[in-house]
Amino acid sequence: MKLSVLLFLLLSFNVSAIATDKESAKLWLERLSQSLRQLNFTTSFVVVKNNQAEPYHWLHGIGENDQELEIFTRLNGPRRDVLRQGEIVSYIEPEQDAYSLISPDARGPIPTIFRDDISRLEESYRFISVGRSRVLGRVAQLVRIVAKDKYRFSYWLWLDQNTGLLLKMAILTRQGKLLEQIQFTHIEVSDQLSENLVELQLTKLPDAMQLNQTLNKDLSWQVDWLPQGFSILKSNQHNLYSHNRSDNKAVDFMLFSDGLTEVSVYVNPSNENFRAPEYASDGATMVFNHILQGVEVGVVGDIPLATAKKIAESIIPVSVINIKDDSQSSVRAK
Repeated sequence: MKLSVLLFLLLSFNVSAIATDKESAKLWLERLSQSLRQLNFTTSFVVVKNNQAEPYHWLHGIGENDQELEIFTRLNGPRRDVLRQGEIVSYIEPEQDAYSLISPDARGPIPTIFRDDISRLEESYRFISVGRSRVLGRVAQLVRIVAKDKYRFSYWLWLDQNTGLLLKMAILTRQGKLLEQIQFTHIEVSDQLSENLVELQLTKLPDAMQLNQTLNKDLSWQVDWLPQGFSILKSNQHNLYSHNRSDNKAVDFMLFSDGLTEVSVYVNPSNENFRAPEYASDGATMVFNHILQGVEVGVVGDIPLATAKKIAESIIPVSVINIKDDSQSSVRAK
């Protein structure tokens, strides 16, 4: 009897500790989201993958009328600046005309969900608060965002104890292999806007473009399998131009996300009937391509090879899905 009581108490303690860790982790992630939206900061960081480091400069601040201002700059290779005034995001690159899009985020190496509602991830990931360490000479809280299944990667975040800002991020496989890492090398928080953001606030950005690549509303192909938690963000059918041919062909494009990870799928007819799978990885990013029964499928995203392969193999004509839906409706009607 005493042994049973002891086991019950130990189990209760473990369940309570797990729940506490989850709530603590979620509070830290909510603090990160708030800091990324509300603080004026100037940072530098490097993205490390495949034994190479890509440096970036990142500025964020709150301007007049509580408008968010942001600058992302890639420091190596051809210069590329991403500027944001509220929901107008401009892209500036050499030998290209600057252009703007309507978006609430300046997309960069840092996942945009970190400044959004983090609870959207709870269907697919577990949050675990681990402990403290030192990063960039600061006390940091380690929070793990652990995938609930084998179809996606896990993320480890080191957050500054004083500001809640990100100091380091790692993307790991289910087996714990490090694929990609972001390491901050400088971080400064201020009550005032930086000079660069003051200048950005006064700059007239190009008018936002109205994107209209869609040829028709109905796609020819559809994905029949996705890991739980993924939903479609957008889809269209547009022309894929070939440098070797005078004509062009239509490609179906679909973008899916589970809130943290995005997966792009491209489908188009091919002159070949079959081509064995080809794939390559760039850090956490997997690029998978194959041709099966005259249909070429490409999958790109921060996902394991097995996930990309399973998505590509699930491609079926839209008409098949319609038949499935009609059949299920008939069954329900009975």
